[in-house]
Amino acid sequence: MYIGSSMDIQTILEKTLPGLGYELVDFELAAQGTLRVFIDKEGGITVEDCATVSNHLSRVFMVEDIGYKNLEISSPGLDRPLKKAADFVRFAGQNAKIKTRLPIGGQKNFIGKIEGCENDTVTVSFDGKTVQIELGNIDKARLRPEFKF
Repeated sequence: MYIGSSMDIQTILEKTLPGLGYELVDFELAAQGTLRVFIDKEGGITVEDCATVSNHLSRVFMVEDIGYKNLEISSPGLDRPLKKAADFVRFAGQNAKIKTRLPIGGQKNFIGKIEGCENDTVTVSFDGKTVQIELGNIDKARLRPEFKF
């Protein structure tokens, strides 16, 4: 079984999903030939959306000779990863957990409110302070959903 390179798969996904009305959030090549694709759209993802994307990608991957054992399509979840500047703009006002590659003020982990993103710099407020983090310095970032009971 041939699984294409990550770049091949990413290119195919980035070209295909927007035409179907979906955003590529992330994908991963997991053990034993499983390809997981995380999608999103305004209003969220339904089971029908996952089935539609799965059927379409199955055909595209067959034509492009991308082999896999299992194809899994999923929403990114409530704690979705934040990867692009557009993600930080879209989710401004929400809480996130951000881990940086290099420390800022002696700190690498930040949990706070996303204030926005301009010129590839994310602004986050926490504990009455504000920090600016360059996108290139972000190792991992995820939304941190709040549950109110």
